[in-house]
Amino acid sequence: MTSKTPGAPATHGAVLADTAPRTDRPIVELRGAGKAYGNIRALHGVDLAVQPGKVTCVLGDNGAGKSTLIKIISGLHQHTEGDFLVDGEAVRFTTPRDALARGIATVYQDLATIPLMPVWRNFFLGSEMTKGPWPVRRLDIARMKRTADEELRNMGIVLDDLEQPIGTLSGGQRQCVAIARAVYFGARVLILDEPTAALGVKQSGVVLKYIAAARERGLGVIFITHNPHHAYLVGDHFSVLRLGTLELSAARAGITLEELTNHMAGGAELAALKHELAQVGGVDVEALPEPEPQPEPGPEAPAPDTAEPDAALPDTATPDTAAPDMAAPDTSVSDTAASGTVEGKA
Repeated sequence: MTSKTPGAPATHGAVLADTAPRTDRPIVELRGAGKAYGNIRALHGVDLAVQPGKVTCVLGDNGAGKSTLIKIISGLHQHTEGDFLVDGEAVRFTTPRDALARGIATVYQDLATIPLMPVWRNFFLGSEMTKGPWPVRRLDIARMKRTADEELRNMGIVLDDLEQPIGTLSGGQRQCVAIARAVYFGARVLILDEPTAALGVKQSGVVLKYIAAARERGLGVIFITHNPHHAYLVGDHFSVLRLGTLELSAARAGITLEELTNHMAGGAELAALKHELAQVGGVDVEALPEPEPQPEPGPEAPAPDTAEPDAALPDTATPDTAAPDMAAPDTSVSDTAASGTVEGKA
């Protein structure tokens, strides 16, 4: 990022995706990536490619591994297996600043904003513009207000008063300010951590509109969400995680909303329980998919050890047949003793 002087063209925080040549090579790519915390494997064998100007949607239930995936890409945690590539180069980030230096920005659910500060202060939070010679540099408030207003308008966000606390904005507007801030400061890949989770229908629509606007500006967007309907509205590629593994990876042209919803909602598991749910009143089991047919077992070959007991029968029968012969002397002895007893009494 380069600073500018008043009256000069705006170059501070220029979006790298606007000037970088468009190629088919993914900006960010994971190949068989995984993360283990000691003996706990949170993520395993995940493949993901983020193309410029595309929205990659990552869906999954709680505990599916979405947060772990975000932490690996954003530089908070390091992967323990597989490869992590940025612009075709294998990388291993040690801090989030390493990811930011490569143009990867993350917008978390808490948005990293201070509710009581004005909108323009939150826009430049941690990267304030200054003016004057050192050591008496001071904030360039007029320039920050002007720049924040321009960038927000470029994203289609029009605010009447940038002095109002950002906490007075709606949830959708705060999300859009955070997205515009990330774009302004050079993001090429924008990771959105469930931006519509706590929003209403109208505010979710506003956020989805700005996700599409970021895509039109050439950014690669990773959209983390629980809602397959929101994902299908803006997504170009869909990845569904389940228990730390990749259950589904499909382009938009290769999957329908119904199929995506079925994978997201655990339709395969519900189908397996269809016969049990049918016994519960008030459950529409007809709407559930049919369970996948299990492969029929082939003709069973005789086990190699099956003949061994049959072959051993003569050997085992010998002691059994000999047992009465061995017991015969005992019987005669008891008979003799019994007769002797009778004779003694006589």
